[in-house]
Amino acid sequence: MKYAVVTLAVLPALLGTPCAEAAPELSQVAGTYDIGASSQIRFSVDQVGGGGINGRFTKFSGRFRIDGGSIGASTVSFTLYPQSVSTPEQRMENFLRSSAVFDADAYPTVTFRSTAVRQTGDNTAVVDGMLTARGITHREQFAVRLQGLNGNAIAFNVSGNVYRSRYHMDVGTPIYLNVVKFDMDIRGQRR
Repeated sequence: MKYAVVTLAVLPALLGTPCAEAAPELSQVAGTYDIGASSQIRFSVDQVGGGGINGRFTKFSGRFRIDGGSIGASTVSFTLYPQSVSTPEQRMENFLRSSAVFDADAYPTVTFRSTAVRQTGDNTAVVDGMLTARGITHREQFAVRLQGLNGNAIAFNVSGNVYRSRYHMDVGTPIYLNVVKFDMDIRGQRR
């Protein structure tokens, strides 16, 4: 999907769904969906010896378009706003927003644009795309699992690992691991 980051692999998951009585036809779920504020964008970075950083983003935006003729033609785009990073400690939030990590003043957004969507199972998919953080762009991949479908609303869980060093955010390694684990519950509302 090229539209939404999340949510990134929406389309392929729709061909078969144990969440509904009968698997919906692609044409039934086709359309453009806005990612809702009830979505949850969580992340974690493990620390050697246990612990680590757990947080979430409270401000984000995005949409995905499900193509009624071909899942592979669907798109996702997604934007995170680093100023909205939230952790249990204010000190950690300030550090993550600083020039050592997100440099939120200079780079107020992190974006994802899908380049490919592939169905991997009855209710799962993989979304490939380009992630841009701190002005640096790399190809990333996210796994998507359909969680539910209700009228014009659809929900997915999206997960993936991103290497901090690729975006010059690897301060604190090796004590803090290089991998950021994303776990996102994305809720879309059809326009």
